[in-house]
Amino acid sequence: MKLNELRDNPGATKKRMRVGRGPGSGKGKMGGRGIKGQKSRSGVAISAYEGGQMPLYQRLPKRGFNKPNRKAFAVVNLGLIERFIGEGKLDASAPVTEDALIASGLVRRKRDGVRVLAKGEISTKIALQVTGASKSAIEAVEKAGGSVEILAPAAKIEEAAAE
Repeated sequence: MKLNELRDNPGATKKRMRVGRGPGSGKGKMGGRGIKGQKSRSGVAISAYEGGQMPLYQRLPKRGFNKPNRKAFAVVNLGLIERFIGEGKLDASAPVTEDALIASGLVRRKRDGVRVLAKGEISTKIALQVTGASKSAIEAVEKAGGSVEILAPAAKIEEAAAE
């Protein structure tokens, strides 16, 4: 066997269709686009157009509601807090506040507060001071011998101070 005798298995590759290359190709002249009309031109975008009929996405009713003044919390998992304590980025002996979480790099920004969720394991005794925490997260921290203090959201504190 020589290099020039090498061939792929029959049917393993398929020839690319070359459109608009004469009548002998079977896809010559109009190149399978038919005669005239919008679809025969280049740059066509008829995604949801239904020929003047009201499109399906407009016939269906709107669903759901996005609350304009909803609270957005920065979310932290217990497993990440444990890892940052192990790496020495967080001090477990001092209270773990929202500012301490930002300083360690675990949370980028406070937003409307920090909320702790129970994903991951925690074995270190810590005193958490956060805006929110799930029930299972509070149970996990207390099981490890720590405590969780839920703070009031920042906006409510400012409103109370104004009164």
